Amino acid sequence: MAFNVLKFAREVRTEASRVTWPTAKETVQLTGLVLAMVVAAALFFLAVDGIIGGAMRAIFGAGG
Repeated sequence: MAFNVLKFAREVRTEASRVTWPTAKETVQLTGLVLAMVVAAALFFLAVDGIIGGAMRAIFGAGG
């Protein structure tokens, strides 16, 4: 079975024409949402790290 490059290129072009691209407004909104979630996750892990670090210092009496 041979690979037909021209057929593949036509199929790729057809599929690419079916893609629904987001508008500029949607892109900005989704980028803001992703950044907000990254900040939320960072703050969550910072808090959890602080709690675990405090617990380890309390248990073992060591650490910075």
